[in-house]
Amino acid sequence: MINQTIAPTVKTNVNNTQHPSSCKTKNSLSGISVKLEKESGQREVFCGLTGIVWLHRKMKDAFFLVVGSRTCAHLIQSAAGVMIFAEPRFGTAIIDERDLAGLADVNDELERVVTDLLACRPDIKTLFLVGSCPSEVIKLDLARSAEKLSEKYLDQGIKVLNYSGSGIETTFTEGEDACLTTLAGNLIKKTNNPTDSCDLLVVGALADIVEDQMRRIFDDMGLGKVTFFPPGSTTKDVLISPQTKFILAQPFLSETSKELERVGLERIPALFPFGAEGTKDWFMMAGRAFGIEDSRTNLAIGPAYQRATEVVKKFRDVFSGKRLFFFPDSQLEISLARFFSNELGAVLEEVGTPYLNKALLQKELSSLPTGTLVTEGQNVEEQLQRCFKAKPDLTVCGLGLANPLEAKDISTKWSIELVFSPIHGFEQVSELLSIFAKPSLRRQKLDFSVSSHEESFL
Repeated sequence: MINQTIAPTVKTNVNNTQHPSSCKTKNSLSGISVKLEKESGQREVFCGLTGIVWLHRKMKDAFFLVVGSRTCAHLIQSAAGVMIFAEPRFGTAIIDERDLAGLADVNDELERVVTDLLACRPDIKTLFLVGSCPSEVIKLDLARSAEKLSEKYLDQGIKVLNYSGSGIETTFTEGEDACLTTLAGNLIKKTNNPTDSCDLLVVGALADIVEDQMRRIFDDMGLGKVTFFPPGSTTKDVLISPQTKFILAQPFLSETSKELERVGLERIPALFPFGAEGTKDWFMMAGRAFGIEDSRTNLAIGPAYQRATEVVKKFRDVFSGKRLFFFPDSQLEISLARFFSNELGAVLEEVGTPYLNKALLQKELSSLPTGTLVTEGQNVEEQLQRCFKAKPDLTVCGLGLANPLEAKDISTKWSIELVFSPIHGFEQVSELLSIFAKPSLRRQKLDFSVSSHEESFL
């Protein structure tokens, strides 16, 4: 039987995928001086269901119905525990033992749950059926279910879409990528009239305050017809014309980028908007794509860029010369490594990323110091040994690895925190640096406290 689960609970889940073998291969890119290696083996990452936590906040007329197990329910509910006092826009249709044994018709049960859900939640305009590891294992055809349900609720103006948030061979940010790919295929419509379409499409879920700040800068640049994707409402089509271009705000949107290019949109290559220089390049490249003079862009970003550089100066002493080790988790690793190395003087011991889209990250890779070790994929045991040997000052990793590393006296920062927090753009440089500085500052205070305690016995 499938039951709808809404009430939050407190549990966590880490996707631990065991591959039958481990291998390492080297790769190279033209014009890039990093040392690029690819690993396979055991991985420790969250699954794509985690993306629902920030996506449901963004699309306020959408609902995310996970078709999965009780473990899936615990994961999404605990990750979104901050919403305990609000009515959530997500739930879980639980696949139990009878479904797995083939004793119940899963499709009929799912239709019943959806019917009950839409009856009690008239605010839902788009319903996402989100696949999980269990639904994929039993080969549940959610695409067909979504198509059937869309036909059923067409007259009510309700769209039913689907995507996979499964943790089988994926990491958690790919949930957003899969969702936006599906949404783009449904919402983005072509028009031959440029006056009806947007000029620039900014792609990637951002905090509302970040969107507002970016929009003000684009307005000052003279680029007023800017649309952010995903939109706050899923009921209105996003119109594009042959003149429309898009720029990515997140480095992990490989499939979304492919979908947008498939419908004829040109991607604007740029550094991603992390740090003062990365954000400056992002706006510069957007302006140049539309023939806007650099002088006008510099004028538009000037005050915000100056504030960001002043913040970077204040934190430089904290990070200069500090050795950083990035485990593969969020796919933000390469962009963040570039920021900490180039703007703060940090030393990169290793930069791991779950997946590497060389086309999207070309400029980021070119900006890394010569000889930087960049690893794609993971063999967690081997990578842990390299980390123990390097003894970095700060390690960026997933929740599942933090405790073992802390037990070895290695300071850690959870990479998933970076997805939940507003860290894009000029005004968020302070937030980004504060997140990374906390482990170092905490350790300094603890060391001082221990030293003072020891001196009291002398």
